[in-house]
Amino acid sequence: MGVEYRFSDVVTIDNDNIRLDKYLATRISSYSRVQLRTAITAGEVLVDGKTAKPAYKLRAGQTINCQLSAPSIEIPEPENIPLDIIFEDEHLVAINKPAQMVVHPAKGHWKGTLVSALSYHFRSLSNLGGLHRPGIVHRLDRDTTGVIVIAKTDIAHQAIARQFEQRTTIKEYHCLTLGIPDRDRDIIDEPIGPHPYQRERMAIRHDHPKARSAQSFFEVVERFRHIALLKITPKTGRTHQIRVHLTHLGYPILADKLYGGIHPVTKSFLETGRNSDDDHKDIILTRQALHAASLTLTHPMTGNTLVFQAPYSEDFELSLKILRG
Repeated sequence: MGVEYRFSDVVTIDNDNIRLDKYLATRISSYSRVQLRTAITAGEVLVDGKTAKPAYKLRAGQTINCQLSAPSIEIPEPENIPLDIIFEDEHLVAINKPAQMVVHPAKGHWKGTLVSALSYHFRSLSNLGGLHRPGIVHRLDRDTTGVIVIAKTDIAHQAIARQFEQRTTIKEYHCLTLGIPDRDRDIIDEPIGPHPYQRERMAIRHDHPKARSAQSFFEVVERFRHIALLKITPKTGRTHQIRVHLTHLGYPILADKLYGGIHPVTKSFLETGRNSDDDHKDIILTRQALHAASLTLTHPMTGNTLVFQAPYSEDFELSLKILRG
């Protein structure tokens, strides 16, 4: 098998005494911890020129060299997870995705995914995304709820993917923000790229080679004491785009732990803007208050315009009820 990935590094003092497999897991995101252990055992990882075990404790100053084979494809197992189906025909299906559900298997998330649920409920799904992503044309973040469209056939997949690429789809998101924008509506046009030192985050980057242009249109739907309900229509589809853009403006999404939106959110905070002494008893939001409210696209076979809409999740609806008094 040919070499798929090469990696070389010198262990720094802050990683002294860390396990070899754990160290590699923090450096190589395209392989799971299990895949890295397999590679170490197979002799594809050398420490100071010698093979080592996954549990080997590294010392500062040691040199690590990897020549990793292509990771084996872990085909997700079907799981009987209920799905909230908005629309279905022989070509596609639209689903209201719940929070805490990863779309497809990834590092640290091999079970309980949307793909596992789809594999259980549908006999036919597009294969263009690969064996570990059947039917997947686009994604939503783990804790973002709302409309996601799945392709049942390869032809439907190609047609829908082309619409996303050509930006002819219309995506509308609703979110609750910490702070209220001064303008009723505006356009955010800022490029997005990797965060300079937190790899799980994205950031506004004007000078990074991997930064890509990103545009989001927002409108204030409702204003409360210290929180706003916004409607967002992203023109592009960059990773964490809405979350990054709103944080950049100074209005992070409520309960967005990754981007500073106050987490978790309690009933007292929604009512007064202050936490109570019994915060653990009245927690309302534990994930970012971001919802994919609607998606408009052209049916891949009939050419008809389809508008899929998803109702708010229970925690989002309850938050609005409290804010409205």
